[in-house]
Amino acid sequence: MKLLVTGGAGYIGSHIVWQAQQAGLECTVIDNLSTGLGDRVSCEVAQIDLAAESAIGQLEKLLSKGFDAVIHLAARKQVGESVEKPELYFKDNIGGLANLLLAMRSTSHHKLVFSSSAATYGMPNKDSVSEDDPTTPINPYGQTKLIGEWMSANAKQWGLRAVSLRYFNVAGTGKAGLADTAALNLIPIAIGQLRAGKSPVVFGNDYPTPDGSCIRDYVHVNDLALAHIAAVDYLGRESRPFDVFNIGTGKGASVIEVLDELKKVSGLNFQYEVSERRAGDPPKLVANVDRMEKELGLKARYGLTEIIDSAWNL
Repeated sequence: MKLLVTGGAGYIGSHIVWQAQQAGLECTVIDNLSTGLGDRVSCEVAQIDLAAESAIGQLEKLLSKGFDAVIHLAARKQVGESVEKPELYFKDNIGGLANLLLAMRSTSHHKLVFSSSAATYGMPNKDSVSEDDPTTPINPYGQTKLIGEWMSANAKQWGLRAVSLRYFNVAGTGKAGLADTAALNLIPIAIGQLRAGKSPVVFGNDYPTPDGSCIRDYVHVNDLALAHIAAVDYLGRESRPFDVFNIGTGKGASVIEVLDELKKVSGLNFQYEVSERRAGDPPKLVANVDRMEKELGLKARYGLTEIIDSAWNL
């Protein structure tokens, strides 16, 4: 089986490629290399900016080689930046997917796994969110991901089989050389600050949570990578009752709990600083993973300790 992985030289994408190759699958990567690193993957890397006007022709030429499925991750993903620069997020995230779908349609490629996000849920007022809960994103990043789901679903009319995976907070490292170097999420940011001799920062300690800091569902990147391979298999089924899946653990941890666990793993008794809330951050976001476990046959194998240990030591 041949997979085309957009954003495949990034942190998540490189883990997907690695896991796919471990399963005997052949991969080709598309990446503009703005944050991705070509030497992370041992396969062909096509440097393409999906949002550029020239992308459709480049994609059609590449797709003419024939692929069994496309996994689409390439996107901007910083919540705070999306609030500051919404037009850029709409241009790149939605425009890039539009170009990809146009190229897939013209070359008769009919299977797509779309990288979505728990940000599509916005600010749910419940212990855990299921795929059937309302989607009311509160930042432009989440809006672009929800629109991406709509675009993928609308393409059914020309025969596309698509499934959207709503990631919760992805962290950890699967093997040396694949660590998250972009440092856009809590765990790699905190580790980077510690290694630079600085104090980690907690953005807001006045949320309506037990310790006042945001609660998130942290899923190991290896578990997420395997979910994409399972999703490709799912697209091959005749019966596909669902188009959207949460990918998480079903368990939440606060920012302060994560930092406390990092103290244990690192052996450093550091202090953290408290800053103002960031725009667009909901107080709590934890996945209901019943559908993932039942339909995809997946269950998270790693907990918070293993996630932080792998991020710190690999």
